[in-house]
Amino acid sequence: VRSSAASDVYKRQILDLACGHGRHAIALAQRGYRVTGQDLSDAFLERARSDAAAAGVDVRWVRGDMRSIPFAAEFDAVINVFTAFGYLESDSEDLKVLREVHKALKPGGQFLIEYIHHAGLLRRYRDANVERHDDGLIVVDESRFNLLNGRNEVRTTMCFTGGRSAEHRHSVRVYAVTELTRMLRDAGLGIRAVHGGLDGGPLTLDSTRVVMVSEKPAEAITR
Repeated sequence: VRSSAASDVYKRQILDLACGHGRHAIALAQRGYRVTGQDLSDAFLERARSDAAAAGVDVRWVRGDMRSIPFAAEFDAVINVFTAFGYLESDSEDLKVLREVHKALKPGGQFLIEYIHHAGLLRRYRDANVERHDDGLIVVDESRFNLLNGRNEVRTTMCFTGGRSAEHRHSVRVYAVTELTRMLRDAGLGIRAVHGGLDGGPLTLDSTRVVMVSEKPAEAITR
């Protein structure tokens, strides 16, 4: 017989938004939570299904854009981790994501976002980085931080043995904590806690990551 605390875990529903190949969703399912993973990539979701089956857990996988979460008042918590936010083309599009998170949460439900810490990034900023791997692969990252729009634009070049190379570019909006706080509040989410990492430590100027926990207000009690 499960304890009441364990039974409560099995009732709680979590959405891993932009779940990738599902490593966090699967880990949560292994701990007894009822988990949904949503991502836009068919390739990532295919691997997530395979890995979940291998782990012996049941996760509901949904393909979809972050700006359209097909659930309302469904989840006790939504998580968005490992900088899976800020890749859309504008701040207004990112705000749509947060409003969808608000919609998807039950009253009193919480949203956890784990993200690049703006101040920490700028304190350590490098416009070029080279990694050399034992198999001969060389990875070159060239970065440019646009101070006018707050976006970090990165070009990654992968040089394989034999002379073949491949290039990938991405641009991510790196919000300051004050900006992200305002956006969460504009989406109807109240700030509950701010940390300098998933270990719950304090946020400082030297922190490389920021974790913000916000909450959808509970419904007003009608008299």
